[in-house]
This record gives sequence, structure tokens and C-alpha cells, in this order.
Amino acid sequence: MQADDIKTVALVGTGVIGASWAVAFLGAGLTVRATDPAPGAEGRLRDFVAQAWPDMVSLGRHGGRSLEAAQGALVFCADGGEAARGADLVQENAPERLDVKRETYAALEAVLAPQALIASSTSGIMPSQLQASLQHPERLLVGHPFNPPHLIPLVEVVPGQATTEPYVTLAMDFYRRLGKTPIRLRKEVVGHIANRLQAAIWREAVYLAREGVASVEDIDLAVAAGPGQRWSIMGPSLTFHLAGGQGGMAHFLDHLGPAMETWWAALGEVHLDEPTRAMLVDAFGPPNPDQLARAVAHRDQALLRRLKALAADQADTGK
Repeated sequence: MQADDIKTVALVGTGVIGASWAVAFLGAGLTVRATDPAPGAEGRLRDFVAQAWPDMVSLGRHGGRSLEAAQGALVFCADGGEAARGADLVQENAPERLDVKRETYAALEAVLAPQALIASSTSGIMPSQLQASLQHPERLLVGHPFNPPHLIPLVEVVPGQATTEPYVTLAMDFYRRLGKTPIRLRKEVVGHIANRLQAAIWREAVYLAREGVASVEDIDLAVAAGPGQRWSIMGPSLTFHLAGGQGGMAHFLDHLGPAMETWWAALGEVHLDEPTRAMLVDAFGPPNPDQLARAVAHRDQALLRRLKALAADQADTGK
């Protein structure tokens, strides 16, 4: 099977990640067969599609569909088995529990075509653990997105020990077809790549706040107004390669490598104990649904503007 042969996607779990995946799939012109046992799940999913569809139109990733046509291509099913019937690919977004995911796969495999790809959105479970009980373990891998998947380009593709190469190629090609930027991990590791990186940064951010170096808000600003501006364009290693000037990485390592090692040695260790949890919760105050909704809308619109600007920049540079 080739990526272009994938016409129907089974979407298992339609929470924050699953709903956003649905928008991305619908925007690629696919049929989506979705399922989620939570009460009211279908209504929330269709509301999310309606809210996000203008963004897909703005990005040119709507597959020529109107919102009405997109909603028509979205079928809500009673369970995973029904959703998997006729599906070419499953994007699984079940809770982060190994037993729940394995139960989900058993229901899927009872009706899923043997050649269909199963991709898990898991944030950190190893694919080899996920595929251990499958009848066809060779067709399961991790396709981990970043939130919100309909906007953020990154997808981490992680094969397990039993995953065969054709399915890895299929997954990479399929996510590229969606307009994503898939990366392939050469080795399984807890948390994959991006979550480990942001966990490391957040650990130091929490440590600095606990030590009283600055407020949670100012530490967030230090990232957003500083290195975060560059990280949306290039990663940390290329950033430091450029910091070396004409000498590149070699000059950077000669000039700032020793200092960097002293900074590494001074990085803090912190735990999410009660005082730390209280500090973090107090920094944002009690959850306010309206305020949270405005923050999400602001984030998504800012992401949309930046994605369009980056796309224009890449077009100008011929990338």
C-alpha cells in the first residue's frame, strides 16, 4: 500500500489530540471514522471541526472541501471495531495506559484489514510494548503529533522492534501528504524526542522559579521572547553552529563549550512535590474556562500567522 492509497482513517479517541487529528485528516480529503466512549463526544468533535476549519482554509489545507463537506466526511461510530471497518489507517489516541491500548488493539484487529497501518499518538510509551500482543505487530508504530496536530507540523515516527520497513515508509509518506514534518527515530526511548527536550527545559524553568530566581511568568517570557523565537526556525544545534560565526560549530565549541559544560553542571534538580505544585498552580490562579478558551484561541491564531510566515519564507528561499 502507498500513502495515496489511504482514503479512510479510523480515529480512536477524540479528545484534544484526536479532535485536532480529525481536522488534519479531513483537510487532506480523507474520510474519518471516529469513536470515543465519552458522553457528548460526537458533538464536541463536530464543534471543534467547525471552529478549526477556517484555519485550515487559511492554510490551504482544506482539500477543496467546505465545512459542510468536511462534516459529511466525518462518521462517528459506536466503538473501535465499527470505526476500523474499511479503514486503511488507524490513528489511536486512547488514554496513556498500556492495558487500555492493548485492549483497543484487540478490538481493532478483529475487523481491521491485515495490511492497514496502526499509528499510536502515545506521548511516551514504547512501540515495542504496544505491539507485543498484536496478531500483526509489524504494522504498528508510533505517530506522535504535537498539540494541536492540525497546526503543528511535527510528527515523531517511532518503529518498534517488530515494525517492518514498508510500514515506516508508509507512515512517513502519509504524514508528509498531510503537510506534516515527520521525523524518524532510530531508537525507542521513553518520551520520544520533543517531549524529552521540553521536559528538560521545563524542569529547569520550575527549578529557577522554586529557587526564587524569577517568577513563573518572567521565566516563560525569557523562553518566548528569547530562544523560543529562534527555535521556531531552527533547532538548538544549528543555532549554536551559527553562533560560531565563520568558524561554525568548531569555533563555538572552542569559544563557549567550556562555559556550556559549567552551565550543564549547574542545572538544577526539582520534584513536583506539594510546595512546587502549589507554586505552579498559584502562578495561574483557579482555572477560568473563558480565559483558557481565549488563551487557546490566541495560541492557535499566533501559530497560524507564524506558520504562514514560515511557509512564505521557505518559498522565497527555495526550500
